[in-house]
Amino acid sequence: METQVKSKTSERELTASRLLNAPVELVWEVWTNPEHIKNWWGPNGFTNTIYKMDVKLGGTWELMMHGPDGTNFWNKHTYTEVVKHEKLVHVHGEPKFEMTITFTAQGNKTLVNIVSLFESAEVLQKVVKEFGAAEGLKQNVDKLENYVNNLPAERELVIMRQFNAPRELVFKAWTEPERLAQWWGPKGADIHVSKLELKPGGMFLYSMKNPNGPDIWGKFVYREIAAPEKLVFASSFSDKDGNTSTNPWMPVWPLEIINTVTLIEHEGKTTLTIKGKPINATPEEIKNFESFRDSMEGGFAGTFDQLGEYLTKN
Repeated sequence: METQVKSKTSERELTASRLLNAPVELVWEVWTNPEHIKNWWGPNGFTNTIYKMDVKLGGTWELMMHGPDGTNFWNKHTYTEVVKHEKLVHVHGEPKFEMTITFTAQGNKTLVNIVSLFESAEVLQKVVKEFGAAEGLKQNVDKLENYVNNLPAERELVIMRQFNAPRELVFKAWTEPERLAQWWGPKGADIHVSKLELKPGGMFLYSMKNPNGPDIWGKFVYREIAAPEKLVFASSFSDKDGNTSTNPWMPVWPLEIINTVTLIEHEGKTTLTIKGKPINATPEEIKNFESFRDSMEGGFAGTFDQLGEYLTKN
């Protein structure tokens, strides 16, 4: 389906639509997951650095768009309506406009409709003439379709959170045992650190107190450390000696998850992104992992709430 981009100087709207050959759940994820949208957002030749993407009512999406000539463009959007898998509305700061995106399932395909509402016909005319907004919107939708069509079958779990703290402090919170013990794990968990060897091949071994049974043990095995920007580690359940073990609640679960944590700082705040996916897993284990995405996102939300509280006090 050809994209239809329409604008009239006597009106205030710039619109576009495209039927994508992908289910609505995937199209929604590609539009609301920072690790996805950074790869296709904007006209041809643009790249993006995303600092915050809090997709909820009143949440903000903050990013720097990098033009092909090296010029940077700061953008901030505020979400005013979020209906999962159906509708997104966000307001852009300058020039001010409201963008409404609707997602309509059509079998295994998704019809995406975009309406950008400007303050006046004059403002719309200006952005169309001076910035090529109509052609830019068409290019953006073309990039979206191309990106969706080329996604791998297995997708990483991606969580992003912005903290009001410098990057060095956030990195220390991830890599010093006395700090990790104060926030890591499910919300309210009592963490005991057995050891932390911050080196490739080294291990972070910890236990969580279980009031209804034996303690639960877990570990990271570090693969890459680039202070204060990046950590790569394989996480798993374990025994007290650090031997990998199965999930005590769910035997059909990947034994190991490879995680990449990246930290970027902007104006004294740190954006943390963690990406995770199973390694050496069976198809059944991968399917189970996929089915628990919402639960894992909720778990990380609680964990990162604790990290935010810790950073505020330190």
